[in-house]
Amino acid sequence: MTVRRPLALIGAAAALACGAADPARADDEAIVLDDIVVTATGRPEARKNVAGTVQVLDREKIERSQARSMTDLLAENAVGFFSEWTPGQTSINIRGGATDGQGKDFRSQVLVLINGRRAGTANLSKLSPADVERVEIVRGPASVIYGSQNIGGVINVIMKTGRTAPGVRLEASGGSWGLLQGRAQTGGVYESVDWYVGVSGGRRGDYHSGKGGSRMDNTAWKRGGATAALGLQLNEDHRVDVMARADGVYDVGFRGSGANEHSEEDRYNRSLDLAWSGQMPSGRVRWNAQTYFVQDVDDFHWASPVIRGSDGRPVPGAALDHNRRELEIFGAKLQPSATLWTGNDLLVGWDWETSRLRSDRYRVGVPGNPLAQVSPQDNNQTERVHSLYAEDSQKLLDDRLTLRAGVRGTWGETSFDRTPNLANQLTRTEEYDAVTYSLGATFQATERLVLRAGHSTGFRAPTATELAADFNTLGGGRIFGDPNLDPETSSQVEIGAAYGGDGWNLDAALFQNVIADRITTRLRSDNSNTSDYVNNSGDIVVRGLELQFDANLLRLAGREAGPWFWTGYANGAWNFHMKDKGASATANTDRPQRMYRTQAAIGTRFGQTGVAYDWSFQAQGVLRGPMWYDTEENLVAGAEPTRSYIHRKGSFMVWNVRGDVEVAKGVSLFAAMNNVFNKNQHPIFIGLDKQPYLLDAALANGGRGTSMPGREAIVGLTARF
Repeated sequence: MTVRRPLALIGAAAALACGAADPARADDEAIVLDDIVVTATGRPEARKNVAGTVQVLDREKIERSQARSMTDLLAENAVGFFSEWTPGQTSINIRGGATDGQGKDFRSQVLVLINGRRAGTANLSKLSPADVERVEIVRGPASVIYGSQNIGGVINVIMKTGRTAPGVRLEASGGSWGLLQGRAQTGGVYESVDWYVGVSGGRRGDYHSGKGGSRMDNTAWKRGGATAALGLQLNEDHRVDVMARADGVYDVGFRGSGANEHSEEDRYNRSLDLAWSGQMPSGRVRWNAQTYFVQDVDDFHWASPVIRGSDGRPVPGAALDHNRRELEIFGAKLQPSATLWTGNDLLVGWDWETSRLRSDRYRVGVPGNPLAQVSPQDNNQTERVHSLYAEDSQKLLDDRLTLRAGVRGTWGETSFDRTPNLANQLTRTEEYDAVTYSLGATFQATERLVLRAGHSTGFRAPTATELAADFNTLGGGRIFGDPNLDPETSSQVEIGAAYGGDGWNLDAALFQNVIADRITTRLRSDNSNTSDYVNNSGDIVVRGLELQFDANLLRLAGREAGPWFWTGYANGAWNFHMKDKGASATANTDRPQRMYRTQAAIGTRFGQTGVAYDWSFQAQGVLRGPMWYDTEENLVAGAEPTRSYIHRKGSFMVWNVRGDVEVAKGVSLFAAMNNVFNKNQHPIFIGLDKQPYLLDAALANGGRGTSMPGREAIVGLTARF
């Protein structure tokens, strides 16, 4: 596809896709085939020409969701497994690739982006959907446009601009457990300038768990964020975009695996972006350039008055454990592209990034238990990396067949920097490199049917600790780095098809993702308290089937008429083969942990438009599980055979509903209820807040178990001008 007037990457996908926010559009078009996406190839392209699976959450779906964070939004749309340890902490698993349990970006196998560049956090709980235009999810390592961490996939959060969100939008809501939320945004275009400003905030007290549960102390949170974007169209061939944003969750309770009632956290993310898009007057040569700064902070105010001793009994712990982690990133990207001849499009790119991680830690023991200071949760590191890549696509057979191939080379240098209280540390610098590639083809067999196939690879670069640590005193044991570590890698094969029927669309993908060279620790045989970082020789192999479906149900029923509308959708995945070939020989299962075998999201919406009072009602069900997990919870005797026992957590389903009515032009009232049937469950914890209690109260710090929120009511008002 030749782009005559390209937009900066910051706004391209949102501007081209803003029509998807209109709920009536699905009545007339096979949008699965024609929708424009940007994440998979780094520039706007029709989804039918992309060889990998792309899932899109558009503005209409985002604004009708009750999600407080990006975690909530993606979880309710069956994007992958989300652990949701707290309202401020999430880990993800997509096609076997996982993020760190505490959302540490530099240890993740799923790459999270904001406007096409690294977000600086893989913890989606600290990101709000308030100023988000759409989210594009590329499943698996389907593109060479991105470097480290795209083993399981890429999640690209695309922000609103004045072109995609003109006018004024105000929203206020309140609900159960003292919930108060507010959002305000304004945007517009004046001649060659467009602007957008948005602010949002909210708070909620401690929630009550589901049927048979109680109040979950220390689950309250506060949230706040702001976004400002300015675009300048210099002329028809050149455009500049600037965006500044801040987002975060504060005073959020961290109950963790011990149902802790004392620990709290502040987690926030800030960034500044500058992008320039341009082209030669002929439009045959184009480019996007972007530079950015990111600051990502996790400030932990933890306390664990009781901890588990080496003999399994409770012993005195910490009255205060303050750990602060700050990641700063400076980066630049340049992506020129050219139409070499008819049907051909060549993209080349150069990325450069430097990041600095700094942490500190301070501990105070409970009375009678003086504690020595130890090193922070994460060792300090500095990383410098640059990459060169190229991807070429060629259309043949009257543009029905698209062939695509790409290769990427990445070279990095990671320094193991001086870290507070890391005894006898030897600082040093190590290098790494990786080559990844992608091959793919799409074929438009008929006007409605598109077939696709692809093979691609991805990697995660080792951290400074993994490469160069002399030893880490955090757990009292020695862990030695290995400068000869290979990056973690993934290799994916996928075939898929998209069909646009009369009033319905279906996308199906069959895939295999193999994750190799996982970096882990191995105990030395001569010393049970000393470990080495090594590459696990056993692969994780995941084979699965994924489906996306949406439909105009009235058209399907042959009863489309008048002001009525009725739509439905379903997304789901069945990972029918899940095997961890590197699992311990003593483990009771070889299933990969923290990964769903099945998951699904189904929903329907109906109502009337063009009447005196437009109205709608929607219902949504989310199926989660089963999954396998070696829990860190301290369970009662008999709840698990051994501390290393891997539990199978069964599946459960939650239903949410929402109704809207327009009471005046541009003004709507809404009411919603989450967890309608008051389920008492949790995505990850085994010891729930219901009898019989499975969590050992003697080893907890106040709580007896942890469950997700029970039935929750919300009412609010939305106004558009």
